[in-house]
Amino acid sequence: MFYDTSAFKKPLEGTRDDRYHAIVMLLPREGKRLIAKGAKEAPEIQRVLRDGWLVISRGITPAYLLEEIVGEAEPKQNYTAGIVTQGRLATIISEDQIGPWVMRDGKLVDIPAPEALAQLEAKDVSVKGANAVDPDGNIGVFAGDSAGGTVGGIWGTLTARGCHWIAPVSLERLIPSVIEAHFHAGNHLWDLTMGQAAGFMPVVTAKVITEIQALEILTGVHAVHIASGGVAGSEGAVMLALEGDKETVTAAFELCESVKDEPQIPQANLIPYVRVPENAPKR
Repeated sequence: MFYDTSAFKKPLEGTRDDRYHAIVMLLPREGKRLIAKGAKEAPEIQRVLRDGWLVISRGITPAYLLEEIVGEAEPKQNYTAGIVTQGRLATIISEDQIGPWVMRDGKLVDIPAPEALAQLEAKDVSVKGANAVDPDGNIGVFAGDSAGGTVGGIWGTLTARGCHWIAPVSLERLIPSVIEAHFHAGNHLWDLTMGQAAGFMPVVTAKVITEIQALEILTGVHAVHIASGGVAGSEGAVMLALEGDKETVTAAFELCESVKDEPQIPQANLIPYVRVPENAPKR
């Protein structure tokens, strides 16, 4: 499901033609920064930064959230295990992989994530990004590990205990249906791969924060996804229509302008590309 922002959005007054309007375009790295800013201000995360556990799993977008909370978080390209880069599904070499991160009462602590997970209560928060999101707010996460990777390790505990799963994910990753995608994927299914083999883990209980929810949390503006894509460096861009009173729309527009200098993620050191999955069963 998408994160409920009804408490943040300002009421729309008058008709469409009486309101103020803007269009913004966010590149993937700009969207990640905006999403991180919005996620940090979500009440569930603000609460555990004062009192509680916050576990941030590996991922590029979660790394932006970590940076918003604690400051510098470089090199972000290594704050993950699996990565989509250089036109392939890829894996960071193990010695370069950084994370996950555990925070207690807003401070980083040297406790393994599984140990912290065992202590989580219903009010506590786990942050895990995604490779896909659909119009219903379901997310899909690639898993190179045959047991489900991070999702396989955290889903049972978070779901059974009623913990908060916050999923920061850009609208550039919008697909028609996460559930349908799941039935056509599997890291032991592929005969050929462009990069590392990966399964597809569907999650239907996370609270998804996209660029839209981030803007609504931070400014109260009404935002609508109206287009995507571009060329010559604007591939993956997300276009949003903003609507509301002049002050609110202007604030949201300026917030989007403020992330326009977000630097590109550098290339990472990858495990060599394998065309045929090594773990694929013989047919």
